[in-house]
Amino acid sequence: MATLANPPTILEMPQEIKKNCGGKQVEITVERIKMTKSIKEKQNHDLERVAFKRKAEGEDKPAGKKEAKIIELDNQLITMPLPHIPLKNIMDVEMKLVYVDEESVSYEFAESLMSTGIQPTCRAAEIVDPLSVPNFSFPPQIDKWLQVALKDASSCYRQKKYAVAAGQFRTALELCSKGAALGRPFEASAEDIASVASFIETKLVTCYLRMRKPDLALNHAHRSIVLNPAYFRNHLRQATVFRCLERYSEAARSAMIADYMFWLCGRSEQYISKLIKLYWQAMIEEAITRAESFSVMYTPFATKIRADKIEKVKEVFSKTHPAYVDYIYTDLQGLHVLPQTADWSSFPPQQYLLTLGFKNKEDGKFLEKISSRKLPTFTEHKMPFGLLTRDDTVRHMETMGKHILPILDFIRSTQLNGSFRACSGVMEKLQYASILSRLRRVKEQSQVINQAMAELATTPYLQDISQQEVELLQSLMADAMDTLEGRRNDKERVWNTVQKVGRIEDFLYQLEDSFLKTKKLRTARRQKTKMKRLQTTQQS
Repeated sequence: MATLANPPTILEMPQEIKKNCGGKQVEITVERIKMTKSIKEKQNHDLERVAFKRKAEGEDKPAGKKEAKIIELDNQLITMPLPHIPLKNIMDVEMKLVYVDEESVSYEFAESLMSTGIQPTCRAAEIVDPLSVPNFSFPPQIDKWLQVALKDASSCYRQKKYAVAAGQFRTALELCSKGAALGRPFEASAEDIASVASFIETKLVTCYLRMRKPDLALNHAHRSIVLNPAYFRNHLRQATVFRCLERYSEAARSAMIADYMFWLCGRSEQYISKLIKLYWQAMIEEAITRAESFSVMYTPFATKIRADKIEKVKEVFSKTHPAYVDYIYTDLQGLHVLPQTADWSSFPPQQYLLTLGFKNKEDGKFLEKISSRKLPTFTEHKMPFGLLTRDDTVRHMETMGKHILPILDFIRSTQLNGSFRACSGVMEKLQYASILSRLRRVKEQSQVINQAMAELATTPYLQDISQQEVELLQSLMADAMDTLEGRRNDKERVWNTVQKVGRIEDFLYQLEDSFLKTKKLRTARRQKTKMKRLQTTQQS
């Protein structure tokens, strides 16, 4: 029986990222967690003040009106239709927000700019908008040679010489890798250097998009987020790359995160937020339209979800989507937000229950099974401690790549808060990357790991995480970076360890189920035998 081991391949990872950020990535992650905590505390304080004000204003209003609104939302078990958004509108959003020729770097943290105790704010807002004036407060001085390279590259970009511009931006990235990022390299913080590198990466994204080569832009989009996850345009450019690759669910999630980051970092321009939401809505609509194996229904609610309410939702879904009733799955892992009603400043925003109906019963059952697991694992091992054959590996790759991950991506397109548990999408992608590694599909593996790293870098901004989750995030980020750089060590990758523990857990549950079934059958046989003996005694 032939088996495969992980080949020691070195993935596609530019040297500038390795030198500047590879060794610092875990430290930057810790810094992000600290900074985002202070940012979110400030936003939560503002939300509490608004909520208190609304509550005070609402005390004079009759209580029956609020109750009627809740009942109305709870009883509104209908499909939320998504109106068609023309392609021209989508292209207009991209022209206004994605292809903007920015001239100033967006720095992730404010601490490096402040010499005294000014309250921390996110500096992703400090960027040149086409309709606004830059507002910098003593930004770090970029190295003069790097400035020249960036100026030449931007000049070519404006002249629509995108291939030449891309080459010059790559040269700028190489200069950045050699220490020519900021004017005082020995005094510069790792976060500021990462922000400069992110700025160049995002320039490469726009160049490749202009050249209609989204496959080349993909890793640059991921890395721009890894280096500076706080800047909303990085996520919006990633969404555009996904759209060009016809990966609409992932594009929708990127647009949703872009809108949230825009709000989190204190931006107040409503017209920009409306454009981002329009883009997010268009991507969801396209994802639903393109889906062939499942259909969708969003149900608004305002109170706790009860079991009878879920059954009513499924009943309505069956009537609305009769062709997709082989298996109906209701997502209880997290609540969903739609762009039509998303308002991050409200507390909380309008939330929805997501119901999915499948044509293939096995897809729905498999999704239900993995969503109930504490630890994410996909492979259905007959021998949980044995190695996979090549045929099994190919089969599992196709199952994950074509059936499971696309459904998880769609679920997450309207679900902001993620986690490291099953169905979060991050751990599953890293496990999928391990399968690609076994099959020596190096380019795809690189893209999947870069995407997972972008998700990990963004996670502290989207949710509050415990100390245990912080340690897991650091371990995942470090192992992902080691994998991209081709570094090997005696320890197994974290995501593979998690998968093995999940398999063992499944195996123990199977043994328990088998034991209980056998016990039940034995008890039934004994009862049957006892009844026969009793009947025989009575007859005699």
